[in-house]
Amino acid sequence: RMSYETADSQKEEFRKYLEKNGIISQLTRVLVGLYEEPERPANSIDYIKKYLGAPTGVDVEELRAENDELKRHNADLESKVASLTQQLKELQTEQDENEG
Repeated sequence: RMSYETADSQKEEFRKYLEKNGIISQLTRVLVGLYEEPERPANSIDYIKKYLGAPTGVDVEELRAENDELKRHNADLESKVASLTQQLKELQTEQDENEG
């Protein structure tokens, strides 16, 4: 009997959590949207992801590789900017010395 009450209270706690965070209403909208679709999508999971705004058909590994490449490129450019800034300072110093 004790474990039955514990399971019930856990269910009730979980239900309150779902309600409080708007999960129930969001899922209801998704399911109603799916129900109202004139043609049922072949992949209902992709439909639900799309409905919730999640990207579908994305190659995560490809995006990670591209991101790493862009980070490397950005670091190279930052290094070049630092180098050119240093050269510019040196030239300005040299010019000031020659004028003085």
